Amino acid sequence: MNSANFSLVAEFILVGLTDKPELQMPLFFLFLGMYLVTALGNFCLIILTVLNSHLHTPMYFFLFNLSFIDICYCSVFTPQMLINFILRKNVITYTECMTQLYFFIFFVVSECYVLTSMAYDRYMAICNPLLYNVAMSPKLCLNLMFCSYFIAFSTAVAHTACMLRLTFCDANTINHYFCDIPPLLQLSCSSIYVNELVIFVAVSINIIVPTSTLFISYGFILSNILHISSSEGRSKAFGTCSSHILAVSMFLGSGAFVYFKPSTDGSINEGKIYSVFYTNVVPMMNPLIYSLRNKDIKVALKKTLISRIF
Repeated sequence: MNSANFSLVAEFILVGLTDKPELQMPLFFLFLGMYLVTALGNFCLIILTVLNSHLHTPMYFFLFNLSFIDICYCSVFTPQMLINFILRKNVITYTECMTQLYFFIFFVVSECYVLTSMAYDRYMAICNPLLYNVAMSPKLCLNLMFCSYFIAFSTAVAHTACMLRLTFCDANTINHYFCDIPPLLQLSCSSIYVNELVIFVAVSINIIVPTSTLFISYGFILSNILHISSSEGRSKAFGTCSSHILAVSMFLGSGAFVYFKPSTDGSINEGKIYSVFYTNVVPMMNPLIYSLRNKDIKVALKKTLISRIF
């Protein structure tokens, strides 16, 4: 019988972030806290954006989408990760693993392009304020989001389809805390050349295009900031831009490190640590960096609380 078109493995075992028993419960509470902060912060931002009409602008439209993606993104693997800290045998079925892989790729690529759209929005707002309302029309904003989700959908389908064509024979222990591409490729008993080619092309496009757009946009923004006469205004603008660039660099940099390196045991172990940044840390930081430090959000929060209480 030809077994090249199906997997012989019915389930996988997830090793998790660490196999040391004494670290399981501390890590459980750490990542539970991070997940709750991420979910609460992003959910509050979504509610505030919906309830306050003065936040119905392009900037907050992109923030709304970013928050929605972050909540879905973390929910793809964090509940499984938390369960793995408690249970001794961390089993995930083949179908659940492929489903988790698809949605993980979909949301992580969506986040890349939403961050890119936000950088373009800030570029237009700071460098071309007179043309901002015309340039950032509702139609353009919707088109940017449609393109972001379409690219994410195409990338997720390509990676998942390539993974489904592989055969997994005997080895079924995934050296990770969720079903990611590099550790899965290590388990395959069939050729992974096509998968590695797709990874190189997709990651190159989804890292280089957003990174180039982001740094070109912020380069123009910083150049514009240098012409601000007020030292207080320059300091505030630099603080905002540096926070954005830090978050984006952590997100794209850690992702590039994981997917551009060959799938060896050492790189997988390092990749687990680096993946924590783009799977847990950045989604938790986004509400703080992009919104909760924002004066409009603070005003909207006070207004919403007062209207609900009184």
